Amino acid sequence: MKLPEAWVRPPARWLAVTGIAVLSLIAVAGFSLAVYAAWLFHDMPDASDLADYRPPTATRVYAWDGTLIGEFSKERRIFVPYDQMPPTLVRAFLAAEDRNFFAHGGVDVTGLGRAMAKNVLNAAKGRRFEGGSTITQQVAKNVLLSNEATVGRKLKEAILAQRLERTLDKPHILELYLNEIWLGYRSYGVGAAAYNYFGKPLSDLSLAECAYLAALPKGPDNYHPTRNKEAALRRRNWILGQMAEIGWVSQADAQAAMKEDLKVQAAPTRAQYRDADYFVEEVRRRALQTMGPKLTEGGYYMRTTLDPRLQTMARVSLMKGLEQYDRRHGWRGAWGHVEDLANWEQEAKAKSPPSERRGWRSAVVDSLEGGGHVRVIDGGKGVLEGADVAWARAGRGGLKVGDLVFVEPSAPGRYNLRQIPVVNGALVAIEPYSGRVLAMVGGYSFSLSNFNRATQAMRQPGSAFKPFVYATALENGFTPASTVLDGPITLPGAGGQAWSPENYHRNFLGPQFLRRGLELSLNTMTVRLAQSVGMKKIANNAVTWGVSPQMDPVLAMALGAGETTPFRLTAAYAPFVNGGRRIEPHLIELVEDREGKVIRKSDQRDCPRCDAAFTGDESPRIPATGQQIMDPITAYEITNMLQGVVQRGTAAAVSSLGRPLAGKTGTTNDYRSAWFVGYSPDMVVGVFVGFDDNRSLGNNETGAVDAVPIFIDFMRDALKNTPVRDFKPPKEAKFAMVNGIREAFRPGSEPRTVETSTTLAGPQPYDQVWPGGQLSGADNASAARAPPPPAKKPPEDLSGLY
Repeated sequence: MKLPEAWVRPPARWLAVTGIAVLSLIAVAGFSLAVYAAWLFHDMPDASDLADYRPPTATRVYAWDGTLIGEFSKERRIFVPYDQMPPTLVRAFLAAEDRNFFAHGGVDVTGLGRAMAKNVLNAAKGRRFEGGSTITQQVAKNVLLSNEATVGRKLKEAILAQRLERTLDKPHILELYLNEIWLGYRSYGVGAAAYNYFGKPLSDLSLAECAYLAALPKGPDNYHPTRNKEAALRRRNWILGQMAEIGWVSQADAQAAMKEDLKVQAAPTRAQYRDADYFVEEVRRRALQTMGPKLTEGGYYMRTTLDPRLQTMARVSLMKGLEQYDRRHGWRGAWGHVEDLANWEQEAKAKSPPSERRGWRSAVVDSLEGGGHVRVIDGGKGVLEGADVAWARAGRGGLKVGDLVFVEPSAPGRYNLRQIPVVNGALVAIEPYSGRVLAMVGGYSFSLSNFNRATQAMRQPGSAFKPFVYATALENGFTPASTVLDGPITLPGAGGQAWSPENYHRNFLGPQFLRRGLELSLNTMTVRLAQSVGMKKIANNAVTWGVSPQMDPVLAMALGAGETTPFRLTAAYAPFVNGGRRIEPHLIELVEDREGKVIRKSDQRDCPRCDAAFTGDESPRIPATGQQIMDPITAYEITNMLQGVVQRGTAAAVSSLGRPLAGKTGTTNDYRSAWFVGYSPDMVVGVFVGFDDNRSLGNNETGAVDAVPIFIDFMRDALKNTPVRDFKPPKEAKFAMVNGIREAFRPGSEPRTVETSTTLAGPQPYDQVWPGGQLSGADNASAARAPPPPAKKPPEDLSGLY
């Protein structure tokens, strides 16, 4: 059939209209494409920004001896330079992710084409797009772009990858990739992954371990070492096969690595040393105050003052002492109970023992025949020790079948019954010349409570404050030959009520030399001394010497009614050792940035010529640390008196250590807090025991009973295999015998007559009870210099004095 001519040959006008329409569509499409491109690339990052980029990196915290004790980070990452990465590790990642990395210019066309073809099907089926990205593209995505799975992001990624290749060299790109990538197990980058998975640095990884890490970028959860171990092994072995195929390892080595099991740590750990949790957390709090958010991302090297040997001893001694107190006060009952023994293990998992007590296990009492039989959560079973059964039966609630308890193996098939103490405490050890905090334990268990009682618990120090009263007196005209009356005294108290302080045993010893007031912790004598010296002077010195940031100048403060922390009080004793200089106790010794530049140093003293070459001249003289706040002779006089506390006084048990030691016990009203601050010539140690709610520890629970045993236990190990050193007196000190004891004096203040220095011989002042009646505060002036009375009767037991 012949078509109409108009159909065969359209008019020119129609053709023109059609052409204009097509051109318009092309123009609109071009304009739309230009708008899309402008929108797509308007916020394109600058690839040159990565030239100086460093990913957020963990600050690593080390003890004094180089032991890793902690990390601070938002992303747990250890930055490792490319030239320090094992070639085997790098090749494993290249085999897994981008074998043509050193050949392409940022985009692998073959790989991208294959991925795009698959993504057409994925888009039709609503699936997530696949990768096909090179390592350079992954760096662009991870560092500069988001994770959205869109065509626009893939275009940006490809363009940025090509720009990156023109800006950075290949090793730099690999360094960014291997340090930035998320590898699971709380690990960013290969450095952290090596430690978290295998507990070792990159340099110690085996071929099989390198291949496993290279399997993880495809999805750490997909190849989890325990939950998806079979898939993890398949992926690892595939990578080993690829490495052998390329020629990067031999077939024999690859086959041997494939036969290796996949063994990882049970959980990622920051550090193998785990006894310093309170110390590390205090370091973090203090560093945040000075360094701010950079602390968790700056990759700093931080060396602390911690001595791991002493820290472990401190933790063990404090936990042991608190458990001994808890044992004395009886069994408080099981922590749980089940009626049906068939399901006891599920109930037992609800509560874990302290992580520091690694030998403790949850158990259930399944029989009381022959004492007590238990089943243990790890599958064991056995008999409770008879002494523990008797202890529990005498306590609250006794033992019943179905009770959930903690036990610890004592012998095969036998167990000790264990109980978590409610009482708490702290121990601080400080080097007195530099202020280095050698050890700090802020409680029974950090896993149960991270409240640091060493630095955060404000408590009354009781008689542990008295040395500062006596030091102020020695700074204001008193000498070791001065006597002060220990007798009844009544003073105006708060609200107009009369205040009559008493001694622990409610007896009075009459006029005594100063030493006696400290050795026997005499309250009425100390109050008279404070009244004579003036509480304003004592309060000002307490602030200057670092006991407390402020103190009211009232006489009750002389007996330790103010508040301080174990950390402050322990540091305040340091001048008694170091010749009267106030030290600043510190936990952080040195901080360096990732380039090794020192950004913080605790020791700010100038050392002229320290960096100069040795020429044979005199060595540089470095000034002593700290401000001189006390006469060196005063400091030694107090130390000499406090040696008497551990030889004859309230802490006489410490003398069993057979070392030159000094210290002072402290107990507060109603036995709420028990203290002992003691020291050797090289270390000051403070021990505090008390409840978090500040309730009473119980009758006769004094510093001598609760704190001194912890000090002894710690110092016995701490001083082992160390040389015996005595306290060194100042060169200017003069000495004279007072009551049979060699006392130190300022030049010109030593006693000149035989009568003054030998009025009382031997231990007679311990054998006195002052029979005098009640004295008013006005009697103090005359009593302060009164001669001692003759002996009256034998002493009563002084072991419980504080």
